[in-house]
Amino acid sequence: MKNIFKSSFLIMIGLLVFGCHKIDVPVNTQLTPDIFPQTTAQFIQASGPPYAALRGNFALDYWFMQSLTTDEAIMPARGGNWYDNRGYIDMHYHSWTKDHGATNTCWNWLSTVIGTTNQALSILETTIPEATASKAQNLAELKMVRAFAYFMMMDLFGNVPIYDTYGDFTPKTNTPRAEVFKFIETEIKAAIPSLSTEVSMATYGRFTQWGAQALLAKMYLNAEVYTGTAKNAECIEACNALINSGKFSIESRANYLKMFYPDNGPQMKEFIFAIPYDPAAAAMSGTNGFMYHARYDVPRSLRTRFNLPFTPSAPRSTLPEFYAHFNDENDIRNKQWLTGKQFLADGVTPVTVTTTKKGYDQFYTGSDGGEKYTYQVELTPEIKLRQDVATFDLGNDEIAWNMGYRNIKFFPDATSTNRNQNNDFPVFRFSDILLMKAEATLRSNGSAQVVADLVNQVRSNRTTSPALTTVSLEDLYQERSREFAMETWHRNDMIRFGKFENKWGYKTDADKNKRILPIPQGAMTLNPALKQNPGY
Repeated sequence: MKNIFKSSFLIMIGLLVFGCHKIDVPVNTQLTPDIFPQTTAQFIQASGPPYAALRGNFALDYWFMQSLTTDEAIMPARGGNWYDNRGYIDMHYHSWTKDHGATNTCWNWLSTVIGTTNQALSILETTIPEATASKAQNLAELKMVRAFAYFMMMDLFGNVPIYDTYGDFTPKTNTPRAEVFKFIETEIKAAIPSLSTEVSMATYGRFTQWGAQALLAKMYLNAEVYTGTAKNAECIEACNALINSGKFSIESRANYLKMFYPDNGPQMKEFIFAIPYDPAAAAMSGTNGFMYHARYDVPRSLRTRFNLPFTPSAPRSTLPEFYAHFNDENDIRNKQWLTGKQFLADGVTPVTVTTTKKGYDQFYTGSDGGEKYTYQVELTPEIKLRQDVATFDLGNDEIAWNMGYRNIKFFPDATSTNRNQNNDFPVFRFSDILLMKAEATLRSNGSAQVVADLVNQVRSNRTTSPALTTVSLEDLYQERSREFAMETWHRNDMIRFGKFENKWGYKTDADKNKRILPIPQGAMTLNPALKQNPGY
């Protein structure tokens, strides 16, 4: 089913990627009101570049900023590998600056999504005949892509300039975060009546009314962070629109892990809006389009276990503080982790590595350090900076490479020859809607029974342990940590629950200014009207 889908939607969004952005192509391939689009098929193709841009850096740089800045994930150096000019150290310590690499990439990527969408909207608004039945839906859908990009930008950077007109190069100063929130809210509400209500292969990966309602719910749940005013009632209303639609349901315990496999797609009953990934799909110029989780998460010693055609780098792991949430032995979500002694796919044959005693432990002092040494791979929970604290370095031996539990929720794709995976990335899932409604109800002193019922609706499909009789905010935080691990929501959750300034790993920074990122220096150079965020 997914392959059929990708032969339509992903190919569609790739058709114009190069035509709109390369400079060495014939003029008649450029997207201009004079020559393109002129047919219904071309109108559909013209919506491709915004989606291609959105796919760009979501699963890589954006993921880094939402996860490596929390206790969910850490990427220390190993013998100098992955030091990368302090990029990952700064995310862990909250010591990033206006010149930080991923900070710059996220700003540029989201600006590209917004600019590309503004271009498509400008052309389609003038070239689609008013009598075309799908015109309003097509334009509303693209405005949702832009609204989502502005949501991510607002979430990361706070006060950002608003550009909603193609060709407007006027230097604009930062719009206050609360006003950006209002702009996005207004755009979503205006788009909803024109969006499709269909949930099918034809609408998979595209914004529908349900994706719009999910984004509204997420904004309202975090409204106090963004605007200073809680909007729990509005969050519940948006969640109810999705719940009452009857279009979605919770995947069973047996299917939880399958939601993130390389063959996931429109058959997933929980997916409200997902970003499709395919190694064969062209990336928007200036973005990467990578879904690289196996490269970062699978230990290099486990290449054979997962039948990978490449050797993974395995620099990324979790911290004991985050893994502590996975404390229910009956919970299927535990199986997204690689922990302890490792075995091949048969579950019986030990994974072994042959090295030397010195290769196993670089600090070994015996005279027989060069002697052959074979051991069974065992992943350990602690992250210890054995080689150098200043460079965030664990060492370059087998002990170092086996430090940290690894997450394989986005299951390794054995069919990919270029490390890029087929796993689609769910942005909004139905379980999130239920847990958001539960949280908004609890925060507004609503029915405790309603809260417990909503949370247990999720838990009954994840664990065989008894249902919860009462639910606290801490219970909800832990449930969200288990349910949405590695799905780009943990930073958002930590800030809302007041935990982002806590200590974890080696991070001790408690500066609340770090809840938003600095405006990149490159952006301020291009636009002198921008003002730097507080604390930077």
